[in-house]
Amino acid sequence: MGGRCRRSGRAARRRRQKKESGTQSVSLCHQLQYVRLMKFLHQRGFTSSLLQPVFFTDTDRGLQTVRAIKPGQLLISLPESCLLTTSTVLDSYLGQYVKSWNPPISPLLALCVFLVCERHRSEQSEWFPYIEVLPTSYTCPAYFTDDVMAVLPSCVQRQALEQREAVRGLHSSNQDFFRSLQPVLSQPVEEVLTYEALRWAWCSVNTRSVFMSQPPSHFLSGLDVYALAPFLDLLNHQPAVQVKASFNKVTGCYEIRSVSGTLQYQQAFINYGSHDNQRLLLEYGFVAPCNPHSVVYVDSDLLCDVLRSDRGLAQKMKFLRENSFLNNLTVSSEGPSWRLMTALRLMSLPQTLYHHWKAVLLGQMVCEDRERWSIQTAQALCQQLLQDTHRALDKISHLLCQCDQSTRDQLNVVRSLRQEERCILGSCLKVLQGMLRERKEVVMPT
Repeated sequence: MGGRCRRSGRAARRRRQKKESGTQSVSLCHQLQYVRLMKFLHQRGFTSSLLQPVFFTDTDRGLQTVRAIKPGQLLISLPESCLLTTSTVLDSYLGQYVKSWNPPISPLLALCVFLVCERHRSEQSEWFPYIEVLPTSYTCPAYFTDDVMAVLPSCVQRQALEQREAVRGLHSSNQDFFRSLQPVLSQPVEEVLTYEALRWAWCSVNTRSVFMSQPPSHFLSGLDVYALAPFLDLLNHQPAVQVKASFNKVTGCYEIRSVSGTLQYQQAFINYGSHDNQRLLLEYGFVAPCNPHSVVYVDSDLLCDVLRSDRGLAQKMKFLRENSFLNNLTVSSEGPSWRLMTALRLMSLPQTLYHHWKAVLLGQMVCEDRERWSIQTAQALCQQLLQDTHRALDKISHLLCQCDQSTRDQLNVVRSLRQEERCILGSCLKVLQGMLRERKEVVMPT
């Protein structure tokens, strides 16, 4: 009887924790594709008794702890034989084609072509158990439709378009190399190494690889730092989590060690880096809720638009650009960044005080009137950004009513980014209003 009570208590506690967190989870361990994956990895020397694949309602797929992870404990250790690197490609049936091609292709392209060819081989592929569990599409900008591109913040939109064109360029500029691979393909190369297939492979490598420096190879050109890590790549990102991750040359394994530990039956997270949500969307295709690193960027076009009546605007913008002061101008929930306020203080000065411009960039304060002008201009910038965010959210709501599931997934990611921007800008405006009140109290003491 006592034993039943204890089991009931643990089960009730887990149900209560799930209810309080609002997150539900469903084990994926018994699904055929994950059974195949684990068998494939076990044959290559990997065993996992701490983590299991699970579907979470808030983050989709992830890894759940089977037992509590203590601070400093090894979370996962994946043997090198389980890692998919350029060495895997060079040692495969593609190796002779890659090695004989001149000029050498990039490590990224080598991995992408290998993934496409392995997916084409289907169950005949040695790596099929891994290929099978990879996403079939992504919510990265390379996949975005024009309608989705149009509702991105302007600074993100430019980078998103560059990403999409980079993938298109990678495909179009390597047609001769692709044609050289016809002997290993069972269908015409044009039907296998399509733009869509290469885009899928590029996103797979870009979003799921771990950093692992490879020895230079004269068969490849450029930095070789990509390693695809089956099972390990199911770990999701959380900004607050701390882990230590690297390839251990002594054990011959890629290892992730937890810094703070994780409770039993909780999702285990890793940290991809101190990225704001714009960077996470561009590189990984998702937005992290409650991301402490998130900011809203103020680009030069917006500065010019808000300050277009200033006759000296062109000269001031030129000065800021020459001093590398037009990048990373941001606002956060805590207020405008130091760089933004410094740029605005310089903007507040007339051309006649040109000899003071450099000193302001180095931190020299301006007079009370110009400081107030700088704060009011920061308000105007936030208000303009907020208006743009509201317009984008309205447009997203309209598009969601008339699109397919793939586009809906893309729009939902962008909507999350825009909703977060709305919160940040609202908080920043409150901070700026407080700053103005403080200045009034300084000027007019009671």
